[in-house]
This record gives sequence, structure tokens and C-alpha cells, in this order.
Amino acid sequence: MKTSAVIATATLAVAPFATAGLLPKRAEDASCHCLPGDDCWPSKSSWDALNSTVGGKLIATVPIGSVCHDPNYDEAACTALQNAWTLPETHFPSSSSVMQTYFANQSCDPFTDRTTPCLIGNYVSYAVEVTSAQDVVETINFARDNNIRFLVRNTGHDHLGRSTGAGALAAWTHKLKEITVTEWSDNLWTGPAVKMGAGVLGYEVTEVSKASGLVVVGGECPTVGPAGGYIQGGGHSALTTNFGMAADQALEFEVVTADGKIVTASRTENPDLFWALSGGGPGTFGVVTSVTVRAYPDAVVGGVGLQTAATYTTQEKWWQMLDAFHSLLPGMTDKGAMVVFLYSSSIFAINPLTAYNKTAEEAKAILQPFLDVLADLAIPYSSAATNYTNYRDHYNKWMGPLPYGHVEVESYNFGSRLVPRSVLVDDAARATYISAIRYGADKHSVLSAGVALNATAPTGVDNAVNPHFRNAAIHVQYSTAWSNAPGDWAKMLADQKTMTDDIIPPIEAATPGSGNYVNEVDFNIPDWKEKFFGGNYDKLLAIKKQWDPQGVFYALKTVGSDAWNVAADGRMCRA
Repeated sequence: MKTSAVIATATLAVAPFATAGLLPKRAEDASCHCLPGDDCWPSKSSWDALNSTVGGKLIATVPIGSVCHDPNYDEAACTALQNAWTLPETHFPSSSSVMQTYFANQSCDPFTDRTTPCLIGNYVSYAVEVTSAQDVVETINFARDNNIRFLVRNTGHDHLGRSTGAGALAAWTHKLKEITVTEWSDNLWTGPAVKMGAGVLGYEVTEVSKASGLVVVGGECPTVGPAGGYIQGGGHSALTTNFGMAADQALEFEVVTADGKIVTASRTENPDLFWALSGGGPGTFGVVTSVTVRAYPDAVVGGVGLQTAATYTTQEKWWQMLDAFHSLLPGMTDKGAMVVFLYSSSIFAINPLTAYNKTAEEAKAILQPFLDVLADLAIPYSSAATNYTNYRDHYNKWMGPLPYGHVEVESYNFGSRLVPRSVLVDDAARATYISAIRYGADKHSVLSAGVALNATAPTGVDNAVNPHFRNAAIHVQYSTAWSNAPGDWAKMLADQKTMTDDIIPPIEAATPGSGNYVNEVDFNIPDWKEKFFGGNYDKLLAIKKQWDPQGVFYALKTVGSDAWNVAADGRMCRA
């Protein structure tokens, strides 16, 4: 795409983001990044020069919601957008859209009145649709040299809004689609490997791997980009019990650094950067343009799904069932399974239990102790087991349909917790945890969605994955419903505060000393350094200062992010 004309009103959105006319001029204050309307904001000729340098790939943001607002209002297009707003495929083809509504701050919202001005607000001002590492170099250099905020984005999958920001220039990596199956040999891994560009989506590498008789560790949502924030944040998978976290698979990164250099990071070349990129948090150490990961032989995969409802029993038996389920999860992962589950005060589902290199009969045997609990409590259920000769077809059945899957976005307020194995295997500790979950479910209609896994690091692997993950039996997201109705905005903000202040604290108290998965978490969470990074934070900060001494890279609640403050109007200044 060529650069489009800058929309005259496309500056900053309404409160809490001020309009451009109210912004102070900050040309003289180098401690703050420039915003549109500032004297220091680059001129049109400067943007044109950048566009020429990157081969016409600079995009001036026009929010996808513009079809719902005058003067571009299109009733049919607006209705279609509203109906598809919760689907990831609505957002990831865009250079600016995000999948967590809060971080758009109702800017050019398709659900507000058509007469409401379509302002850019907290969306990026520009993005370069990069097709090479050199394009990333030019984008970083322009942002750094012109004192404007830089960020990296691929799909917009981010619970903490790290792929957007007022006045930012983004390197949009979605065109970096290289996938190469190769061989690798070093002192830790000799065998097949897959190199993938930062724009590759999960379903794309799944298809290529299957065609080569291989599997790679990837997320449960097929439109997540494996080479971006997923692997850099750690990355859990339906294959984690068998092979480890996504970050444990990393063999080599191609990275563009804050000073505009293209470097390789591996265990033998720039090993400190490699260590940090392998689980130390997204968007803060460098821009990854490709990653090479371990691959494994494809195999038969057994799966089991199950559903039941609280209407079949009493609440006492319902929560007795959930307590028993949690007690059995460590045993399931010990037998090689990974379990995706969700429940509330009214519903329960396993969707699914995944057993790599096991048949459907073996998968059902892993689940049998829980089926015995349901029988003892006289709780009816429906269940189905599958047997596929390869992982891709199992994935398509349970996490598809491919290519986009069934996971909706934009629909929830989030909190989360890594629950230690020690809590689930101790009756008293588990009872305290279940009580905390029931409090949120009964009082706030919380839906708990979790994954049970064994995240032990493969032999010899040392990286920056949150140490709390290694001790966890389950990672659970706690959510309340999100409404896109404009009149509900204040309530949604209050509900997220309730998540932070009332729902999560009892869960934390029941899981002392644990933490959170940096990619799936309440963005308001306090004490985040220890919870997200454990004892790794100080080492990560030292690496950050070495590779990015000027703080070019910033993402919310990542290593070194407290060197900056972002004001209500989106202005970003050094702390």
C-alpha cells in the first residue's frame, strides 16, 4: 500500500486522550516523544522520504471503524464490521487495529454514533508494512532519529495493548512469511528445525510442518504469530507437556536492534540477547524478523472433549466435582496430556484433552479417573474422543476450524494466575484455591479458562521463561463479559477494576509466591516485575540496558518499561 493522505482530524481521541489542539508543543522537550501537532512532529516531506526509502510501504492509519462514521459512513460495511468485530480475522489484516477493545479507547469505534468524529486516538499514526529486515532498520532509525514512539506489531493479539500507541510508528511484520524446513545440529539439538518469519501465523506453520511430517510447538489460537510476542513471552501450547514452552524451542533469532543493526542471536552468538528473547517478554529487546525452532516427528494424537452443566446437580456437588477435577490434573499431565478447560458456576467443559503420540483409547484412559468422579456424583455429561494420524487434523478439530479457529476476541475483561502444582496436590491448599474461584464465580459471574500442562524445561535449556511457569500445574484466565455498547464503556472500566481489586486478590492469596503469564494477564496488575519475570528481572534489565540503552523499545509492563510514563493523552515521557 502507498501512503494515504493524513486525515486532518486523525490526531488524538477524546478523553482520556486529548485532542491535538489541546496538546502542548513539546519540540523543546527531548525527554518526551513527539506527537502529531507538536512542533517536533516530522513534516510531510520527512514522511514522504521515509515512504520512498521503504519502497512505498508506509501506511497512514485510517481506522477500520471509519466506515461507521461520517463522512465515510457506509451502512452495509458498518453492519458487517460490527457483526465481525469479535473475530481475529477482522483485525489482523489491518496495520492498526487491535484485538483488545480497551486499548482503542473508543477511538473510531464502530459501535458509537456515526456523527462521532473518527479520530486515530491510541492507534498508531503510521505503520511500515515491512517485507525485509532492512525495512525494519529504516523504520527504527526514523522513529529514533525523529524522537517518536516506535513499536512492533503483527496480528494485534495482545491482552496488554502492546501493539498500539498514540503517535507511534509501527514496524508491521505480517508480510514476513518465510517458512523453511531445515536441519539443525548443536550441542543441545540435532534434528529437524523450522525457520519462520515474524509474520507467519500459527495455522500457516502447522500446515507446512504437517506436509513435512513434523510438528512445532504453537499456540491454541491458530492466528497468533509464533515468532513474535508468543515465543518472546514464553508461549504455552497443546504440545507443551511433551516438548516444553514455545521459548524452549528457540534455536536462533534474526533481530534488528535499537541502533538499527541486523544481528543473529543464538546460544553461541549474542547469547545474552538470545536468552532474553527466549521468554523474557515481547517488544522490548529488539525486533525479531525470524526465528528458527525445533521440530518433532508428527504422530498419532488422541483427543477427548467433555461438557456438563450445573443444572444437572446441586451447587455443593458442582464445586465438589471441580475440586476433584483440579486434584486430578497433575496426574493427567504426568501421563503426557495437556488439558484445555473452562468452567463457571453453571458450565464445565474440557476442550480438549490432547495426548500426543497416544490413541483415542489412551486419551480416554487418562481422563477416566475424572469420569469416575462424575459417575460417583451422578452428574451426567456428554463426551467424545478422536483419533487422528497427525497433529494438524487434531488441531483443526479441536482448535479450528482452520485457518482462523473458534476463539473470539474483544469479548472479555481479563485476569490470570499460574497455579502451582503444590496447591493442587494438597487438599487444604486446593480447597482455599477453589474457595477463591467460587467467590469470583458466584459474585461476579467469572468464567475460568485454563490449561493444564507440564512446563518443565527440556534438558539443557536455559532461558528467560518466567520461573513461575516451571512450577505451575495450570495457567488460568479469569474473565467477565465485555460489552461493546457505547453506553457500557464506564461499566467495562469499572469491571476491569473489579478484576484487579476484588477477583484476583483472593486467588493470589491462595497461590502464594506464584506469578502470571506475561502475555495473558490483567494489564492493571501491581508488582508485575516479580510476577511476570520472577528472579530473572534484574538480569533481563541489564541485557535491556546493554542492547537498548536509549529505551527505543517500549511495551507496557515489560522489562525496562518503568523508564517511561504514558500520560492520559498518550504522551510518552521519560520517568
